[in-house]
Amino acid sequence: MTKLRLYSAKACPFAHRTRLVLQEKAIDHELTEVDLQNKPRAFVDASLYGKVPAIEHEGHRIWESAIINEYLEEVFPDPPLLPREPGRRALARIWIDHANTRLVPAFGQLLRAETPDQEAEGRKALGDVLAFIEREALAKSSGPYWLGAEVSLVDLAFYPWFERLPAVGRLRGFSIPAELTRLRAWLDAVQARDAVRANLNPVDFYVERYAKFVKPATAA
Repeated sequence: MTKLRLYSAKACPFAHRTRLVLQEKAIDHELTEVDLQNKPRAFVDASLYGKVPAIEHEGHRIWESAIINEYLEEVFPDPPLLPREPGRRALARIWIDHANTRLVPAFGQLLRAETPDQEAEGRKALGDVLAFIEREALAKSSGPYWLGAEVSLVDLAFYPWFERLPAVGRLRGFSIPAELTRLRAWLDAVQARDAVRANLNPVDFYVERYAKFVKPATAA
């Protein structure tokens, strides 16, 4: 089998997802770190969207993190990162979509706010998303992870934004509310995993990158 090649960028949370899956499954691969301001030709050929992550494997070019991660689950099934039962598997996909369509926009809304009103709206949007996760997912889980006792693609789809949340805390003064105890416990469980520790970046790494486009909120 041809060794898998991953095109990634260290700061990208979407690429972070796929690095975590590769680490959890101990998949041998070659890593190409991409300068997104100076994209190499091989990467442009691999990712028709011009975005990371992208992989090349067995003659296939695949991009978009959620799609790549399901491909890895199918081709490298052990250890499993999705439930076998179709209904549970569908639920996992719903939550991954929730990360993409709810958490990611709210995170960006707060980070990029340019006025006090926008910052307040972003703070509320992100707080609402986290409260929904606590209430509708983690409070109903039978274990420390999203779907129970075992880590899954859902955990790995959400985690990169939580690794970056302390940087938002420094720049915007936002943190996980103390009453969201299951969310905090989930984060502790995920952060303890070897795959997460192996890919961990310090808070300063994210602050430096986010500070470049975070403008202090000013009155309109």
